[in-house]
Amino acid sequence: MRNFEKPTRSVAVARHAMAATSHPSATLVALQILEAGGNAMDAAIAASAMQCVVEPGSTGIGGDCFVLYAPAGSDKVVAYNGSGRTPAALTLDWFTERGLAEVPRQSPSAVTIPGAIDAWTRLHADHGRMPFADVLAPAIRFAEDGYAISPRVHHDWMLEETLLASDPAAARIFLPKGRAPRIGEVHHQPELAATLRRIAAEGRDGFYTGAVAEDMVSYLRALGGLHTLEDFADARGDYVTSVTTDFRGHTIHECPPNGQGIIALLILNILGRFDAKGDPQSPDRLHLEIEATRLAYAARDAWIADPDKAQVPVEELLSGALADELAGMIDMKRALTNLPAFDMPLHRDTVYISVVDRERNAVSFINSVFDSFGTGLVAPRSGVVLHNRGQSFSLKPGHPNVVAPGKRPLHTIIPGMVTRNGRVEMPFGVMGGYYQAMGHVHLISKVFDYGMDLQEAIDLPRLIPKSEGTLVEAEHTLPATTASELERRGFSLVAAEGPIGGAQAIRIDWENGTLIGGAESRKDGIALGI
Repeated sequence: MRNFEKPTRSVAVARHAMAATSHPSATLVALQILEAGGNAMDAAIAASAMQCVVEPGSTGIGGDCFVLYAPAGSDKVVAYNGSGRTPAALTLDWFTERGLAEVPRQSPSAVTIPGAIDAWTRLHADHGRMPFADVLAPAIRFAEDGYAISPRVHHDWMLEETLLASDPAAARIFLPKGRAPRIGEVHHQPELAATLRRIAAEGRDGFYTGAVAEDMVSYLRALGGLHTLEDFADARGDYVTSVTTDFRGHTIHECPPNGQGIIALLILNILGRFDAKGDPQSPDRLHLEIEATRLAYAARDAWIADPDKAQVPVEELLSGALADELAGMIDMKRALTNLPAFDMPLHRDTVYISVVDRERNAVSFINSVFDSFGTGLVAPRSGVVLHNRGQSFSLKPGHPNVVAPGKRPLHTIIPGMVTRNGRVEMPFGVMGGYYQAMGHVHLISKVFDYGMDLQEAIDLPRLIPKSEGTLVEAEHTLPATTASELERRGFSLVAAEGPIGGAQAIRIDWENGTLIGGAESRKDGIALGI
């Protein structure tokens, strides 16, 4: 039961349908689609398209997409991997010849073929109900007529002014007055509106072939990229089988590798070896969560890759034996100092969408350009912001996640789904790049270990281990006594540069026939129902 003396908003509660997103306009358009006769998949795609317009730093049609879908209230979860592959001509030798030790952010080599539009069109064809043009119509209208800048969007936009200024199309579109638009100013994206209108009329071909593809390819090649029209025309996502684990009587579903969702399950498996007791923000509890995350992230960086191109030990990662071994390494008196190093940076820019409709179709939907505004490169005629997902590749020969032709990188964006007793219970997700696996665990544990409501769990202070030894990045709201004790145990806490991650979730109350939703207070969004 929530303590109403604490500064947090209430959960949203409704009977028929609900949407939770990180932007009010996206939540509202999802509900409008549901009221107009669309289902949860229609609403999720409409909300994602809207966020590609109103949150251009966090997501875009030039990004990737992963989805979990539970039809008609069942526990038969459908998973879709909408992550893009490298151009067929891109090899490790290409980087070696140029003396590169990592993939540069603002470069065409960071751009894998975007997978989002393929995912939207395939999922809509298979599971949607409304005409696709109607699903995209609200986003087109906002891109063309303009939209007001909200506070978190402005904050993230302002931090990327230098990046955007270095690309002519990005500067023209996203710095219209030579700076990031301010809160309350109206911004337009006519090029993106035209591109969305083409996709609405032509489906995936409106993006992967013809004028839009030609614009992206010609621009990337002019910058030295190896992308071809064939790479775009051949781009396809995949239906995949979700990976699962049991946690406190619930089945937690994640998309399989090349995503890091399996690492969230590994952390849950480690935590499952310990009793949940006391204060969820106590030093003991957070010590345990930090160490379980550090151990699991070391495993992630060693093994997670594209299973089409490398051997990924899925069964071993989910095994009880590995969870026992890693749990046994945790010393509750002091921080571990013998972990393998991991060198993945923290990225914060993604959007996550939860939708449940009247028929209890449940969608867990995530779309991203990775870093804020991705590469900062924008295709000039189509207005497509190109993501920098290729930065997640390793350039170490022999590493499972080493860059290779037609390969998908280790992916951070992970939708989640909870089922129980043959029914879906909760679509959920946590934004925040490499934080996401820990974020999933933090949310799930607070709800199922400590009985918190969704909004309470979302609003709790967050922290994440960083790559440098025992360094931990923590939000300023972490209790000082907890921070002090963690430091006494050997962790080095540093203040987070900004809010860590973001989350949305909708829980189905089957007994009462109602829906309960929570949305991230660190962002501009909201959960609403009808």
